[in-house]
Amino acid sequence: MNDTFAQETRTEIQNQADDTVLRKLSTGWLMASAKNKYSYHFRWLGRPIIQIPQDIVAMQEIIFQVKPDLIIETGIAHGGSLIFFASMLELNAACGWGAPEARVLGLDIDIRAHNREAIEVHPMYKRITMMEGSSIDQEMIAAVKKFARPYRNILVCLDSNHTHDHVLAELQAYASLVAPGSYCVVFDTVIEYAPEDAFPNRPWGRGYNPMTAVDAFLKEHPEFAIDEIIDAKLLISVAPRGYLKRLG
Repeated sequence: MNDTFAQETRTEIQNQADDTVLRKLSTGWLMASAKNKYSYHFRWLGRPIIQIPQDIVAMQEIIFQVKPDLIIETGIAHGGSLIFFASMLELNAACGWGAPEARVLGLDIDIRAHNREAIEVHPMYKRITMMEGSSIDQEMIAAVKKFARPYRNILVCLDSNHTHDHVLAELQAYASLVAPGSYCVVFDTVIEYAPEDAFPNRPWGRGYNPMTAVDAFLKEHPEFAIDEIIDAKLLISVAPRGYLKRLG
């Protein structure tokens, strides 16, 4: 990349980070868009991905940068994220940038039959393995660690149950698998910024959510840090302060 262009973008991103009005507007827009389930309206190669475009692009950049040989995701839903991750690994391999046999491992407590069928017939399924069960069950944790044993450059994404206790348990179970320089991405930290009454029928909410779990985890794990450059670049994200980079 041209050095002048790179420096200009770094300066512009820092200006965004320092613009409190812009950041407040960005968060307000995201909260307003959630009323119509904005993140539910996008698909990746035909499957609902239930992410917003900004985070999809951020994950593409991370996958290119890290070149993981295994991506672990908790929470499968319709499978769009699994297909997205697998397709990014396919592109990395096709370009000679990543491990030819890189894989995606998806965990979910309930993989619905119609979603499993749609994922299994997708061309990208060749890079995907799914396991059904609670991501914080000890047998599941042991199975994941056994599966991950041959891999050396692992990226982890947490997007299942959004309660503080569950996400903290996932972090404690899987963050140690993350390679230095790679990431553990915790989605839906934005719940902390939502109105008090935003989740009346859910066990999570302000003060008890993925962001509070991240804060608790980081107090005990200085080997991870929030990648604030990603936050400043995206502005609109369901994972503010959730892009955790392993430093060493």
